[in-house]
Amino acid sequence: MDNKKLDAIFHTLIDDIKGSYGHWQFTLGDTQIICLTDELHNRMRFMAPIIEVSKMTDAEMTASLEANFHTALDIKYAISDGVLWAVFMHPLRELTEGQIEDAIQQVYAGAQNFGTSYSSSNLYFPTKEDRKNRMN
Repeated sequence: MDNKKLDAIFHTLIDDIKGSYGHWQFTLGDTQIICLTDELHNRMRFMAPIIEVSKMTDAEMTASLEANFHTALDIKYAISDGVLWAVFMHPLRELTEGQIEDAIQQVYAGAQNFGTSYSSSNLYFPTKEDRKNRMN
């Protein structure tokens, strides 16, 4: 994958894509999604802003961190510049078209599910409490 291929895929998948090589953004539902790439260092990320950190409760902060282990899967909840983001990061060259579509869906789901299930898909890794409840 490179910026040229990524740009072509975006223009096939997304009606209202803005930006150019290395920095694109679009809206899916009511969620803004940004894609940044760095071909020189072989990195890319999809990310969606969720909430200002100053507006988060302690419970939301803890739930976000726990989700990174159990329910966020290929995305992570991360903080930058005072904002909580849903972020997917990957080596750019190794990225496939299928991974692009999956990453966009997971970032969208992670942003939408903040405050409820904190999940990026239907799959999750059970917590100690989940395993304990299954045994009873």
